[in-house]
Amino acid sequence: MVLRDLIGDVFRTLWSHKLRTFLTMFGIAWGIVSIVLMVAAGEGLRKGQEDQAKNLGKDIMIVFHGRTSLQVGGARAGRVVHWEDSDVAVVQTESPDCQYAIPELEQDNVRSHTAHNAAALTVTGSFPEFGDIRSLGVGSGRYYNWDDQNDSRRVAFLGSDAAKQLFPHGDAVNQTVYLNDIPYTVIGVMLKKKQDSSYDGWDVNKIFIPFAAMRRDFPDKPPGTPTTFDQMLVTPKSVEQHEACKREVRAALGRMHNFDPNDKEACPIWDTVQEAKAFRQMTDGMKYFLGAVGLVTLFLGGLGVMNVMMVAVRERTREIGVRKALGAPARTILQQFFYEALLIAFVSGGVGLGVAYGICGLVNLLPMPDFFAGLLATWKSGLLACGLLGTIAVLSALYPARRAASVDPIEALRFEAGG
Repeated sequence: MVLRDLIGDVFRTLWSHKLRTFLTMFGIAWGIVSIVLMVAAGEGLRKGQEDQAKNLGKDIMIVFHGRTSLQVGGARAGRVVHWEDSDVAVVQTESPDCQYAIPELEQDNVRSHTAHNAAALTVTGSFPEFGDIRSLGVGSGRYYNWDDQNDSRRVAFLGSDAAKQLFPHGDAVNQTVYLNDIPYTVIGVMLKKKQDSSYDGWDVNKIFIPFAAMRRDFPDKPPGTPTTFDQMLVTPKSVEQHEACKREVRAALGRMHNFDPNDKEACPIWDTVQEAKAFRQMTDGMKYFLGAVGLVTLFLGGLGVMNVMMVAVRERTREIGVRKALGAPARTILQQFFYEALLIAFVSGGVGLGVAYGICGLVNLLPMPDFFAGLLATWKSGLLACGLLGTIAVLSALYPARRAASVDPIEALRFEAGG
């Protein structure tokens, strides 16, 4: 039998048992859809959370000052620690695994007003790298630079909502905003951004000014001093170096302020890198679990193919006997049943992949909530589904085909269906 005749015979056989073939194909297609959609949902959740985390900052660690909980030398526990301006250069020098170490000084009681409106907004001062580290995208104008910092210029960069409140009728750039009646020139407005976490309020409602101007016009409030600031922002040179960076920061600050570097109460650190890793482990575990559920469904579909083919072998026992008695080799019988099972598996698998990717595309057209980037069906999930489908198809086809090929023609001719 030539290949064309063999394939034609396979199609005729499957068509003569349409309902049984359809139900079997549906089981396999559903398994493929389950794998792709479940993995896509896990990937969408991971990507959504990753994007939200970037809105707070890019792999940052916020180093807060605290109170010692361990006694060091003659210094008692319970001392309040405040970061000093001089700490910044020391930390930057003694932390080779850290990219940036910059101060942040804030005031939430500054009176802000313009010729159009007034507002109660948080004023934040830092170095120019702050804009990049904290993902403050520029919507119009510019962010302050080192010339502004070195010259202690009274320039301001407004959060998007702060700009709308202070300048409701027009562009804020090049306008004047008064901070405690001190005039500042607006040089830029931030892009609107979604933010799901913060340590001091939403960035869209803040006013950002150079650290030198902040230090001069709005020094740290008591119990701070004119040389202390609120928190230090640190970024590692790479994600892999963030633990080493964190140890170096604690060691440098511990030496400067005479506390044990292992005293986490004296130097609390919000490590967004560690949080992102923990969340990724959680979403990966969920993705693998959901994928395993789809895999079980796919295996059940493979068992369905095997059962269908076993029934087909039993129903066509006399036909097999006649063909073998007329000289058909066992290889031809094996090929026919093997191709039938493979055809069922791969056609249903192709349909399942098409349906799954179609559902992902349609769902992604809808507005997505925060923390969820949509159903992201990656090429890896498609390859995984195809690989599993191929393996299951071969395994489910092999036994029925070998059994059909091994039928004794004499016994087959004596066989009565239903007997």
